Amino acid sequence: MKLKIALPLAFFAFIIYVIYLADSANYNFAFRVVGNIAYGDKIAHALLYGFLAYLLNYSLGYKRVFAFSIAAVVVFTFASIEEISQIWIDSRTFDFFDLLADLIGVLLFTNFQRRVYERNNKEYS
Repeated sequence: MKLKIALPLAFFAFIIYVIYLADSANYNFAFRVVGNIAYGDKIAHALLYGFLAYLLNYSLGYKRVFAFSIAAVVVFTFASIEEISQIWIDSRTFDFFDLLADLIGVLLFTNFQRRVYERNNKEYS
């Protein structure tokens, strides 16, 4: 049970670290590699926030409010706040397409988690 909580928290801490590096313009090897891949930044956004949504869905047992996954709403809200905050950070720029990539990643990984959950819990449907 503790692992279910530790996984999303650890990955969230990793994302906070990545945000810190980007905000401080401390671009390391990983940032340069991603920057050299076509659409690498968008792919990284989708993967990071999507995987965070996957882990949080796993931790919460794919809980929903109405038709929405709680994890998906929480992760996308955080991603939105972080992206919008870049308007006021000199070393960053707001990019609507980064936000769109975040949403696509969250939706894809949440849908995958939903399918896994339904397969493992036949009575869920």
